[in-house]
Amino acid sequence: MPTTPPAPSPAPRAAAGAAFAEVSASDASLRRFLHGLPGVDPVGLEARAAALGTRSVKTAAKVRAIDLAISMIDLTTLEGADTPGKVRSLAAKALHPDPTDRSAPRVAAVCVYPDMVATAKETLAGSEVRIASVATAFPAGRAPLAVKLADVESALAAGADEIDMVIDRGAFLAGRYAKVYEEIVAVREAIGTRARLKVIFETGELSTYDNILRASWLGMLGGADFIKTSTGKVGVNATPANTLLMLQAVRDFRAAHGEQVGVKPAGGIRTTKDAIKFLVLVAETAGEDWLSNAWFRFGASGLLGDLLMQRQKLATGRYSGPDYVTVD
Repeated sequence: MPTTPPAPSPAPRAAAGAAFAEVSASDASLRRFLHGLPGVDPVGLEARAAALGTRSVKTAAKVRAIDLAISMIDLTTLEGADTPGKVRSLAAKALHPDPTDRSAPRVAAVCVYPDMVATAKETLAGSEVRIASVATAFPAGRAPLAVKLADVESALAAGADEIDMVIDRGAFLAGRYAKVYEEIVAVREAIGTRARLKVIFETGELSTYDNILRASWLGMLGGADFIKTSTGKVGVNATPANTLLMLQAVRDFRAAHGEQVGVKPAGGIRTTKDAIKFLVLVAETAGEDWLSNAWFRFGASGLLGDLLMQRQKLATGRYSGPDYVTVD
């Protein structure tokens, strides 16, 4: 599997409203467009994802894939019990994932609530590790737009480089596509060039693959820099099938619109074996252009420990003891 080194983050996108003016003109036109997308064959999609997951990866490629996967992680803490001390510890771990081996790559970002952004920023100052903040009434996304925008502004004022917004799934499932689209556009415009925007769908609540495909296009039309599967707060999070579908969507969006959008599977990815399966999905579906942390991320803090242990195993021929990595 080919890999490319991590790339610097590109400039944030604008909403695609000008190019798709007719599509976004009304709820009815959005409905016609989204319901006119090709229907998803669930059996074929899941079979394709499963087949790609069986690809064997040679040892040399595995070594590169592990370092690439580490560099793609958004190390996250999103708990009510988060403290400045916990965030500082997480940020220090982001800078040096393996304290015994400084050759281990840094992760892509640290993701926290808005009130913890300043703490993370202080620890990460001067580094290439980005600071991501959830916003827009995370994780439910059920608040007035003014509240969501205030949430975004709070994170930006504290120094966030990336905003992870959640869509209002209730509005989406009720077919109020214009409301969801307009909120994404409003957040995009509020952010401007100050940060990149990840739009979270909570795919486990969208019920069908057709809905995930529609949400993907809605997010990209609204100006998402990344589309993200999940908040990590529900039972069903990232899966190979829903990630494959979103990779197909960003591939098709670039072919139609000329702009590249990233993908972030989040929640439930815990092993090196699984991470490599996802990288194969990226390479085989979207292509090598997405094989950097500028265009693909893992929202999977629990994954880091296994990647580091497998990395050490490949370097030394032995597994480390239970205290080799910290447990979040």
